[in-house]
Amino acid sequence: METKQTFAEIIKGDKPVLVDFFATWCGPCKTQAPILDGLKNTLHDEVTILKIDVDKNPKAAAVYQVQGVPTLILFKSGQVKWRQSGVVSGAQLQEIIKNVR
Repeated sequence: METKQTFAEIIKGDKPVLVDFFATWCGPCKTQAPILDGLKNTLHDEVTILKIDVDKNPKAAAVYQVQGVPTLILFKSGQVKWRQSGVVSGAQLQEIIKNVR
């Protein structure tokens, strides 16, 4: 049986974790979704991409002070390395992920 990792365990890893805080009713979030799918296909195992619905997980949104959606936060080794609200291009995300230390 596969054990599920908690959010805290996932973001503590050495691999960059890009978290997309989104809402189903949010237009720009619908624009961001295929960009993230493309990024996953390009970077494969170089990055973990998580999607968190702020309406279903208000505590997680509150902890990271997510005011607007989409908000993307990049974690590595449990630390926030980068964050931005609004739609971000795949090329820009790829550059940010490759340069995270």
